[in-house]
Amino acid sequence: MMKHRIIVKIGSSSLTNAHGGLCREKLYEHSNAIAELKHLGHDVILISSGAVAAGFSILGYPSRPVKIAGKQAAAAVGQGLLMQGYGEEFARHQINVAQLLLTRNDFGNEEQYRNAHATLSELLKRNIVPIINENDSTSIEELTFGDNDMLSALVSGLVHASHLIILTDINGLYDSDPRKNPNAKKYAYLPTITDELLVKIKSTTSKLGTGGMRSKIEAAKTANSLGVPSIFIGSGKGEQKLVDILNGKGDGTYIGRTNNKIITSKKQWIAFHSSPKGKIIIDNGATEAILEKGKSLLPVGIKDVYGVFNAGDVVEVINTKGNIIGKGQVNFSSEQLQKIKGKDSLVVEKETNCKIAEAIHRNQWITF
Repeated sequence: MMKHRIIVKIGSSSLTNAHGGLCREKLYEHSNAIAELKHLGHDVILISSGAVAAGFSILGYPSRPVKIAGKQAAAAVGQGLLMQGYGEEFARHQINVAQLLLTRNDFGNEEQYRNAHATLSELLKRNIVPIINENDSTSIEELTFGDNDMLSALVSGLVHASHLIILTDINGLYDSDPRKNPNAKKYAYLPTITDELLVKIKSTTSKLGTGGMRSKIEAAKTANSLGVPSIFIGSGKGEQKLVDILNGKGDGTYIGRTNNKIITSKKQWIAFHSSPKGKIIIDNGATEAILEKGKSLLPVGIKDVYGVFNAGDVVEVINTKGNIIGKGQVNFSSEQLQKIKGKDSLVVEKETNCKIAEAIHRNQWITF
């Protein structure tokens, strides 16, 4: 059997009981199902929500807190309970686990992004199951991130996963809410997520989670764009549920194509996580060379430079019509580009005393 790298995302409602607090029966089932994948030789990374839901009742809240301070306090209590529960359940299968708490900043900073990739790669190499959650105790923005749905998509791209499995309490995607409309049509397979589908499918929510079906669809679209070939959104029961999903027998919706082009980690960071520090206007010849011939951007094709940035920063590249055609990591500062824009590569090499002729190399470029 071919070895796969699989991301499994489990939401709050799939981990806790109706009143908050961890449900050990659910933890037991999930750990058994993941253990089945591990015993078949697959790499598995678990994206787990549930810290806030697990902790709020201990703090005396009658329901999930609304204010940020309450959420963060509940997460601080619940995260330890969550990892303790997972550790005990996976120990029954002689499987060791590791905890990683990530925020959006960890993806936005290139060095932290590389470190996250290196850490996950080493853990998988050592046959450990990484358990990832957002760092809800300190991050405000991440609490609105869709109950870890988007995090699961970004991690699946980061580690070049072959499968992303998003478990939820609804068995797939429908054209309307099946809990309200008995005639709702279920999608068994979608080659991709279109903008029309995002508009058509309304968000559904649960009391314990922060995400809805729309956040899962957006996550699937992101994972698809990152080159993840197989995405599943749906439900399942028993220790064979993940194996069944992997074998195409899951109760849900499958999304993606097997011929998706894998995007390198470098280009993923540039496309989805980097913050542009400036803008470069290029002429028609440079636009054609980049978009149609796959060439690098040379200084000779640059018409103007906006913003203050250093070599290694990411900038937006704009054509003569004012349209952003992509982003790239520059090899020169804004001050240098102002001096060498429009000049031939040989002249640039002499003036900069640098053998690098490209303003943006094609390996550091992503087209929009």
